[in-house]
Amino acid sequence: MSSKHFISDPTRLVDSALAALPKLNPSVTLDPENKIVYLSDSHTSDQVNLVSGGGSGHEPSFGALVGSGILTASVAGTIFASPSAEQVRRCILGAAVSGEKGVCVIVMNYTGDVLNFGMAVEKAKARGAKVEMIVVGDDAGVGRKAGGKVGRRGIAGTVLVVKIAGALAKSGASLDEVGKIARLTADNMVSIGASLSHCHVPGRVEDSGEGGVKYGEIEIGMGIHNEAGSEHLSASLPSTIKTMLARMLDPSDSDRAFFCLSASEPHVLLINNLGGVSVLEMSGIATEALSQLESDYNVKPVRILCGTYMTSLNMPGFSLTLLKLADTGLGGGKDMLNLLDAPAEAIGWTAPVTPETWSKQSSSSSTTDPATAKPTAPEEKPQPSGLTLPIASTKETLTCALNRVIAAEPQITHYDTLVGDGDCGIGLKRGAEAILDLLNKILSPSSTDNSETIDAAILVQEIAGVVEMSMDGTSGALYAIFLNALAAGLRSSSSSTSSQTPVTPQTWSAALSSSLASLSKYTPARPGDRTLVDALFPFVEAMKEGDVKAAAQKAKEGAESTKGMRASLGRTVYVGGEGWSEVPDPGAVGVAGFVAGLVG
Repeated sequence: MSSKHFISDPTRLVDSALAALPKLNPSVTLDPENKIVYLSDSHTSDQVNLVSGGGSGHEPSFGALVGSGILTASVAGTIFASPSAEQVRRCILGAAVSGEKGVCVIVMNYTGDVLNFGMAVEKAKARGAKVEMIVVGDDAGVGRKAGGKVGRRGIAGTVLVVKIAGALAKSGASLDEVGKIARLTADNMVSIGASLSHCHVPGRVEDSGEGGVKYGEIEIGMGIHNEAGSEHLSASLPSTIKTMLARMLDPSDSDRAFFCLSASEPHVLLINNLGGVSVLEMSGIATEALSQLESDYNVKPVRILCGTYMTSLNMPGFSLTLLKLADTGLGGGKDMLNLLDAPAEAIGWTAPVTPETWSKQSSSSSTTDPATAKPTAPEEKPQPSGLTLPIASTKETLTCALNRVIAAEPQITHYDTLVGDGDCGIGLKRGAEAILDLLNKILSPSSTDNSETIDAAILVQEIAGVVEMSMDGTSGALYAIFLNALAAGLRSSSSSTSSQTPVTPQTWSAALSSSLASLSKYTPARPGDRTLVDALFPFVEAMKEGDVKAAAQKAKEGAESTKGMRASLGRTVYVGGEGWSEVPDPGAVGVAGFVAGLVG
């Protein structure tokens, strides 16, 4: 592993790497402001559009996989960090991806990707778009016990899901068919990685060195973001691959038996370079892996892909993925193997770019100037629901609740210093202050007439936008997803957008329940996991009775119940010490404080 780079500025590195893609493949266009790469003619194609993405540093995934027959568009974050939900929303709803057949979003199972892509999906759905999201988790390096509710990480096998789904989309399949086969592919696949050391992230002063991997050792199960693996071996390549295949395929390993191997069924083997292994060594690794698959498991893959598909910067390691070619049930040549073999014109895949495409280079729109880039999404005004709130009293109530959150910042920060990274209180305060600024702009009556109203769904959606932009981290994404889904729930509760009807407690209750159900799709957090959900769930449940004061009390009790509760999700899981036994969860305290402020 080298800590020296030709481009050490991480921002410049990502921007310049993206800028190369439309020059290397003239069929794609770059929106540099939003880090979106997309097929130039995607807005005129009559097919399901396929979107993926994630943090940079995994190239050629996913920007170089944009091309005819594979991805329609990709959204990039900074190195090892998810793109924002707003970037993804602009991709889904804008010129980068459009059409009547819908959008299939495929992401790897990492919290930031699931939350931010999920938030964008919910926002797109709220505007009437047809969108489906598939989350891929194929890493056997994370067993059931370690993965818990989060589940397996997504690694290189995701590329096979993208390729098969992309070919099916190009064939004219429906959104339901593309989503079904993408899930089927993900469910019949298992992967694991091994490396000689961790990678080095450009721009970081600290030297990650060997990442705890001693000379002569190999780490099994290392993640693609420098996450530690499950074990260190002082081993040769043959014994390393033997261990990797056992973790992938041994049915007696109840912690990792995710995959039902059947030698009588056809399989595809992907041997992926994690970034720092020579081509010479990759071929030697392929020979050893194929030999052991045949001798130990009686498996002879019908297709073998060996190369660089999903990296971890310069990590000197590789991963193995085995895909069982399950029956798609579609017929007409739409089996997994044909879809995998179908042509794809993307520089990250093996098919070459045709001369006809190269001839487009002179007229291709491949600018990297944000001022001249094609816009990827129109700025839309939130649609009204017809449900109204009185401006004066609503502003008074929300201001009281938000000021209570701001006042609680020192206490929440103290709690989070003991059990987290100390930023929960500051994040909540920053979000509350930003919402107060918004309220002063949009909830200012034009007269002393106390009968003035505002549309409830518009207000909630405006607040969601402020939360998304002002609060970072996992809690910000959770709040933004919840609020966007709440706005959608209010709209679905309204029979008409033309009539003006005051919001009732029953309407709020139904919308809150719908919002909580949507949030639950993107996080496994439930009461008892020591998160903000411990206060949110009981509040929403109690609201079914229509008594806000009683619901606020339930939220308070839920937050208090987290004191002494061992966390199963969130950063607290990784923080040492026994601080969790002494204080309640900071996020839950924040929720309880806000809803308590709603009742004075």
